[in-house]
Amino acid sequence: MPNPPVKEMPRQQQMAVKAAMAESMAKMKTPFKMKSPLAKLSEACKRWAKSRYDVWPSAYASGAAVKRQKAGKC
Repeated sequence: MPNPPVKEMPRQQQMAVKAAMAESMAKMKTPFKMKSPLAKLSEACKRWAKSRYDVWPSAYASGAAVKRQKAGKC
């Protein structure tokens, strides 16, 4: 039998589930952090993307800069 959605559970059970989730998150040693690809982009790649695209930062511009850096062109 699949687990029911949280909204269909009785209120007391909902609170117990939320407390258990909060406790497990508190036990984690390090929180998950995503590293920004822009943080490790070289200045030359950023400059190239800014000159080529009208809007910075945009998905297209930053993606192109990351691709260019991975290719070793800057």
